[in-house]
Amino acid sequence: MKKLVATLATSVIIAGTIATTTSAEEIEVQKGDSLWDIANEHNTTIEELVDINELKSTVIQPKQTISTTDNNDNETYVVEKGDTLNGISNEFDVTVDNLKEWNDLSSDIIGIGQELSIDGANVEQEEAPEATDEKETTEATTTQNSNESNQSESAESSEPKAENTAAESDSNEQENDSGQKADGETISVSATAYTANCDGCSGLTSTGIDLNANPDKKVIAVDPSVIPLGSEVYVEGYGHAVAGDVGGAINGNKIDVHVSSDEEASDWGVRTVDVTIVE
Repeated sequence: MKKLVATLATSVIIAGTIATTTSAEEIEVQKGDSLWDIANEHNTTIEELVDINELKSTVIQPKQTISTTDNNDNETYVVEKGDTLNGISNEFDVTVDNLKEWNDLSSDIIGIGQELSIDGANVEQEEAPEATDEKETTEATTTQNSNESNQSESAESSEPKAENTAAESDSNEQENDSGQKADGETISVSATAYTANCDGCSGLTSTGIDLNANPDKKVIAVDPSVIPLGSEVYVEGYGHAVAGDVGGAINGNKIDVHVSSDEEASDWGVRTVDVTIVE
């Protein structure tokens, strides 16, 4: 049986008096606070705080009120190695589309340690047919995947190679500007977006890149223990970039992509993407 984690509101005083608790579910941001600190103290994640508060970016300001729970006390499932959305949906008798809708997922990619909301108790589900034979179910799934793969290859061959259209397969999303696929180690990460154009931001990365002077520079903030600083990378949906910055909230399989405006950061939101370390 998969392990479920209940999302509960807690009231914790951060670093003495850094954060002022306004209720059991909300805190008032104090100078020096970050989403990372708040997430750690309240046993939640940055992604959940961004989602619950509908934040446009991971930057927070003093006196801003942050909710630490969505008041639904919904159960969540922590993704483990080898998990897929299809497997999780089967385990909890829900659909993949439901999981993607409840967790604002734009693709089927999920990462180890990611928490997925399981809202099946509050949503009417069509009764799934009972699997009578495990081998029969496995064979049907294999046949379906094979058919989908053949359809994807057929769509690719019928489209011009120079264009990147919706009919192309997911693998083509990792092609660079010259049409060549990015080669290297690929990992799945949770990605947010940030801009250097903000109050109190110097625009200078930890490796010395001036983002205010180069607003269109493709730079990502990383955890150096996962992606070494200075690495050239290819980020799904973002393109080729350099790992040129770090952040207090960027730990483990998480990145922050630099964009030139708050509007772009808002449009990016929080998503799970593949990152290929090219060099």
